[in-house]
Amino acid sequence: MSMKLGFIGLGIMGRPMALNLRQAGHAMWVHGRRPVTMEVLVKAGAQACLTVADVAANTEIIFIMVSDTPDVENIVLGENGLIQRLRRGQVVVDMSTISPAATRIFAEKLAQRGVEMLDAPVSGGEVGAVNATLSIMVGGKAKTFEKVKPLFEALGKNIVHVGDHGAGQVAKACNQIVVSLTIQGVSEALTFARRNGVDAAKVRVALMGGSAASKILEVHGQRMLDNDFKPGFKVKLHQKDLRIVIEDAHKLGIGLPGTALVTQHLNALMGSGDGELDSAAIVKVVERMSGTR
Repeated sequence: MSMKLGFIGLGIMGRPMALNLRQAGHAMWVHGRRPVTMEVLVKAGAQACLTVADVAANTEIIFIMVSDTPDVENIVLGENGLIQRLRRGQVVVDMSTISPAATRIFAEKLAQRGVEMLDAPVSGGEVGAVNATLSIMVGGKAKTFEKVKPLFEALGKNIVHVGDHGAGQVAKACNQIVVSLTIQGVSEALTFARRNGVDAAKVRVALMGGSAASKILEVHGQRMLDNDFKPGFKVKLHQKDLRIVIEDAHKLGIGLPGTALVTQHLNALMGSGDGELDSAAIVKVVERMSGTR
């Protein structure tokens, strides 16, 4: 069944995701901060909107895919935001990676207008967005999730309703903890191999056959071997995600020493001008500490 959908945020992730929804046969109203980002959607039959309020005026379900918590707040609650034009019964689906606490506030303010919200951050990067193989972690009411689930199926493969508002963002934070600490572990292992005069590529192959095998060892480990840090997921975005984790841990009184360490390594990469590289570049920090190139 065709629906009237909105999509706000047409960057590296948002643009292919919006295209997948359009190609599934839905009418689309889209808004990108830079007009050029809307062109490919318009060619595919979507309507370009000058403001996010225009998106709200024409649609039933509105997807958001932007960088950080203040961006989502401005889009949802700003003086020219969605809330100015939203109507009872509409649904806002935020697929950005933002603060769980802020998400709960946004959901509460929308609920006062009779508007449902889902937080549905994703994992899988640009490749997953293009191929519609994203892992989607969802927070919000079960009834709303069931309504939107067929649309999620046009975007991803592993779709899990984790719990109430904010639970999707908590799951994404957990994902980023595991990913970042695994990148750190792979960085240390390959550096250890090199400093021992052993072929790190062969060590990686050996590890891939045992308990140390992981997607990170497979993909990021190869990037480290090739010294190829063309971004799948940029340092600056990974740093932002771990900042959210550390801030929430601080509020809750949770000790996350490993995550704190990797956050400092990402900070160091930002300071050395490497924010646009893939976060596999964490290996560069480990190498510098060890006098390895």
